[in-house]
Amino acid sequence: MYKIRVILDTQEDVIRTLLVNDSFNLEDLHFTIAKSFGFEGQEMASFYRTDEEWNQGEEIPLFNMAEAGEGISMQTCFLKETLPAINTKLIYVYDFLNMWTFYVDVVDITPEQKDNLPQTILSVGQIPNEAPEKEFIADKLDDNFGDEGDIDDEFGHFDDDFDFNEY
Repeated sequence: MYKIRVILDTQEDVIRTLLVNDSFNLEDLHFTIAKSFGFEGQEMASFYRTDEEWNQGEEIPLFNMAEAGEGISMQTCFLKETLPAINTKLIYVYDFLNMWTFYVDVVDITPEQKDNLPQTILSVGQIPNEAPEKEFIADKLDDNFGDEGDIDDEFGHFDDDFDFNEY
């Protein structure tokens, strides 16, 4: 059995602590999280692998999006494999139009089994009427590229009349 804390990325504290079966896949967790926050679970969503500092990594979409059908999806990722230890983390994004963003953290894993799972054992705060606005700000890059003439200096002169179609 997993005890999972889910925190909405917002100014106010909006937290749910869930108990779920260790046999769950991420699709089951998706519906459990959505329901615990009052959503229907009908919108597109994705989990993202993350490190200890919550840096977003590989996407695990609700549906397999690969052309050949070999990509991962929530249905093929089980908790035991995706969240193998306490303090394993994921980022969960629900409804890509509104970008509800949640931090998912494994609080405890026990061999104990319960029949009435999933269960919300702690509910703090109310979800706002609208998703918090997301502001994506990239770090400012130093302009070390110089002038266009630098390319000629570094790599030799490129003829403008070079015909790439010859090859």
